[in-house]
Amino acid sequence: MAILIDSRGDKEHRGLRHPEKAGRPDTPLVPKPAWIRVKAGGSPQYAETLNVVREHGLNTVCQEAACPNIGECWSKRHATMMIMGDTCTRACSFCNVRTGKPGPLDGGEPERVAQAVAKLALDHVVITSVDRDDLDDGGAEHFARVIAAVRSAAPNTTIEVLTPDFLRKPGALEVVVAARPDVFNHNLETVPGLYPAIRPGARYFHSLRLLQQVKEIDGTMFTKSGIMVGLGETREQVLQVMDDMRSADIDFITIGQYMQPTRKHAALDRYVTPQEFAAYEQAARGKGFLQVAASPLTRSSYHAGDDFARLREARRVLQAREMSSIR
Repeated sequence: MAILIDSRGDKEHRGLRHPEKAGRPDTPLVPKPAWIRVKAGGSPQYAETLNVVREHGLNTVCQEAACPNIGECWSKRHATMMIMGDTCTRACSFCNVRTGKPGPLDGGEPERVAQAVAKLALDHVVITSVDRDDLDDGGAEHFARVIAAVRSAAPNTTIEVLTPDFLRKPGALEVVVAARPDVFNHNLETVPGLYPAIRPGARYFHSLRLLQQVKEIDGTMFTKSGIMVGLGETREQVLQVMDDMRSADIDFITIGQYMQPTRKHAALDRYVTPQEFAAYEQAARGKGFLQVAASPLTRSSYHAGDDFARLREARRVLQAREMSSIR
């Protein structure tokens, strides 16, 4: 379980990891049900992945967000790179990433990310970031430089970006899309009614419009978005989010269980059963998504490479059917 105090030993990171949450009342931590079991780290491949991350001085969302799948993914040498530092300017109540005032951008980071991707021999890499509301472009140019560096160092690696919302950053989205990632991902995170409590710094319809604009700029680019469940949303609200996503022509939806990082974070409402996840998957496929990942342990980058292959194949099959119907 993650803790509110940052445990890293260096002076720069001592103190509160989430200062904005320190004054909140404690909420109860609900024991995990039997259907949520994760693989512990400790394999040689896990250690190798950790060493590559450390050698190149990188941050990963696997570590910073306390991802439950880190043991499994790192044992397969899969790591999700988190660029632009480890400190976020937002204070979402569900998130374990450190909040505060970020430092300046690291000009050498794009090349180090690229070197790590090449060393890990990744077929597919997910590159995400903290929110950087302090930057004029929200970090869009930095994303573009990282994409270009990875393309150069690992030309056969497909690239998925998981970006911030670039709220009030005109022109930022266009910069990232012009860098030609294979997948553009931005998470809606939850249903619109829960935004004031769960994602107060964001705007639901802005995030939805961001993803729609990706398709307007480049209709061939895959788009992806995800939500958490177990925060108090209803089934009807989740189905409405699916409809909203399809209206924005989003190709791929992920649905995973919210897991409360600490007593100071947003309270867990309930654990959603595997049967409910299966029903959500069936509903999403019926609404026309090319790819759906819905399970308690689903996260944006969990099995992202395998899912990208399925996504690409689903589009190929759909296009073949459309061509056949024209003839």
